[in-house]
Amino acid sequence: MKLYFIRHGKTKWNLESRYQGAGGDSDLLSQSYKEMDQLGSYLKDVDFAHAYSSPIKRARVTAERVISQLKHRPNLTLWSRLEEFNLGKMEGQKFDDVKIKYPQSFDNFRNHPEQYNAKEIGGESFQDVIARMRPAIDYIVANNNANDNVIIFSHGAALKALINSLLGTPIKDIKKRGGLANTSTTILETNDDGKSFNLVKWNDTEYLNKHLNSTDLI
Repeated sequence: MKLYFIRHGKTKWNLESRYQGAGGDSDLLSQSYKEMDQLGSYLKDVDFAHAYSSPIKRARVTAERVISQLKHRPNLTLWSRLEEFNLGKMEGQKFDDVKIKYPQSFDNFRNHPEQYNAKEIGGESFQDVIARMRPAIDYIVANNNANDNVIIFSHGAALKALINSLLGTPIKDIKKRGGLANTSTTILETNDDGKSFNLVKWNDTEYLNKHLNSTDLI
């Protein structure tokens, strides 16, 4: 089974370097719709057994737009387990402002995820997010066939935590693979019913035909 993980299209807050978690949802940029179509064209011949998405608008719209480009359009299930981090007091704030207001939380969230204590900002830790999302992957693997392709639309920080956990990467090391870009594709494969996963592709954006900058990645 192959799991295709898609990060949503780029939003206004992504462009402005603002925190955008489960409690915030700025508008998708006009350019993002073109990039969704590019992704849909790239994946158009893949036969997906099912699609799953975070219900947050930026992810849901990305899912619907990409699915509309596919030759074999799978049914779409919206699932709150696939939502982005709850970022509490950081929600909607610029990165530079959070660095001043909550310096320890800012540094740990970016550089020492195993030390990130979300209580200060009233949100979720990396452990919390992984514990929330892993049951969704267990369900998806159990409820699709061994040779199926499944597509999952979610969010950058949450996907980075989840995918690294599926690959057995300790939380302290999840930065080592790099970030995930908007409208990127990361593919994992399992040959043992979800007991283990292999990385097929990480942060694939070749179909976008553009140079990525810091506001594209998380």
